[in-house]
Amino acid sequence: MNGENQSVVTELVLLGLHDHHDAEMVLFVLCLGIYSMNVLGNALLIGLNMLDPRLHTPMYFFLSNLALIDISATSSVVPLMLAHFLETQSTISFPGCALQMYLTLALGSTECVLLAMMACDRYVAICQPLRYSELMNRETCMWMAALSWGTAFANSLLHSSLTWSLPFCGHNVINHFFCEILAVLKLACGDISLNTLLTVVSAAVLTLAPLLLILLSYVFILTAILRVPSAAGRHKAFSTCSAHLTVVVIFYGTISFMYFKPKGKDLNLDKLIALFYGVVTPSLNPIIYSLRNAEVKAATIALLRGDLLSRKMSRFRLVL
Repeated sequence: MNGENQSVVTELVLLGLHDHHDAEMVLFVLCLGIYSMNVLGNALLIGLNMLDPRLHTPMYFFLSNLALIDISATSSVVPLMLAHFLETQSTISFPGCALQMYLTLALGSTECVLLAMMACDRYVAICQPLRYSELMNRETCMWMAALSWGTAFANSLLHSSLTWSLPFCGHNVINHFFCEILAVLKLACGDISLNTLLTVVSAAVLTLAPLLLILLSYVFILTAILRVPSAAGRHKAFSTCSAHLTVVVIFYGTISFMYFKPKGKDLNLDKLIALFYGVVTPSLNPIIYSLRNAEVKAATIALLRGDLLSRKMSRFRLVL
């Protein structure tokens, strides 16, 4: 963004639902409650992973990364959005909008890639159980997580650089709750063909490719599960994947509904769907993993009883 752009437009207006202030008050209460549940639930998962040695496995390492993504993604949008719900006009500076767009795009892409990495982990656990500890060692898991974060953040940096180098000629109203890249591009008065092409390519690489990898992994997983002779064995094998599969269905199902549904005339409905994707979906992940995972339940009960903290303090004293 050059000096000319800054002299013409110094801040942006986030339209939200300011024509329906009563609805914004309802959304304020709902989003505040859901955001609080999201932060507490995902922070609990991260804390359990750090405290309980039984959760020091690749699956829970990736789950902790997913929880960190969910906290960061919602925190980049929701606090400012809650403040805007209480105001008559919501404005955001160019740097603030640029940072918000960069983080939301980067974290959303990171989650796509990370879900594919988690599917690979489940594939190795089910289809290559004897080599699991060898293939999914600590170094491999660290590289897989670094690839997820690094690729997505580099992609977002490229998008952001190209977007904010465009000329903005005075129109400064974003018809959304936050600075979403497609809504920002509508404000540009220059040629956005390169941005559009890059958006399509990155969506194919960082959204569709991970989805195809996930589907391929589960084809092999289901094939392996069906070969298990006993019903109890099949149920145990599938239960290790059910939470991840549920998260994938909700995540990609919401994206598909948001971007591939027929465009309606009610733009407010589209904004509410995007709000559901950005606020509600991340808060479901800790609930899904808590309800469908016996190890997380056991760790939560141990934490509530104080057993985890006491064992951690005992080991700390021994080290000293």
